[in-house]
Amino acid sequence: LALAQARRALFRLFLKEQRGGSGRPLRAEFALQAAARGVPVLHVPGRALDALCRGRPHQGVCLEAAPLPFRSLRDAEEPRLGDGESGSRQLLWLVLEHIQDPMNLGALLRSAYFLGVDRVVASHSNSCPLTPIVSKASAGAMEVFDVYGTDDLQGFLKAKRAEGWEVVGTVSRPEDVEDVPVISCSEFRWDKPLIVVIGSEGEGLSLETQLQCQRMLAIPPGRALHPGIDSLNVSVAAGILLHSICSQKQRHGD
Repeated sequence: LALAQARRALFRLFLKEQRGGSGRPLRAEFALQAAARGVPVLHVPGRALDALCRGRPHQGVCLEAAPLPFRSLRDAEEPRLGDGESGSRQLLWLVLEHIQDPMNLGALLRSAYFLGVDRVVASHSNSCPLTPIVSKASAGAMEVFDVYGTDDLQGFLKAKRAEGWEVVGTVSRPEDVEDVPVISCSEFRWDKPLIVVIGSEGEGLSLETQLQCQRMLAIPPGRALHPGIDSLNVSVAAGILLHSICSQKQRHGD
């Protein structure tokens, strides 16, 4: 998808030397796409690809490209032509605070794209950049779905609340929250533009960000939990929460 979308500078395409195999037609297609965009194609031994990818899985293909940066929040306020966005449609933005694991970030982007989230905004500080690992973990969603960045997450949330948006946070252990109402995700009703804020894998949302939330959403467990297994992976939890919210849009016929 990075090759097809061409949202960043593309330098070289490396393909594993192989005489046959099931992947040959696909690699031939990649070579044609690269040639059409003027990207040099190099056929190299598998060990060379292993070195380029630092030992991570590559499936015989590696594209050398410029980094993909976070987009400015100013651009997030502009509707994308052809996306069907309008001021009257319910909007859903996902905000990520201090997500540091690239596999989790990629999985979050994949779920957000699939479920119909309109924008993803990430805090610049203590967050994973948009790396090749993130792109692969997102199954290519990062290549077609913009991710916006901010240096002032609390200021951004405060401004959106002033514009009439509802800001809800997420929490794995409701007993840890004192100053913000906590409800089950199944009880939440989506009736205005909405921002869902997801916190870091270990610490959750910072106290400063919690205080910008009007409510906190929790996923009730299906059993009494062992003390050592009392939460979900952040990307899994986000997928459950987003599906619970987005299914309301489908029921309402939006």
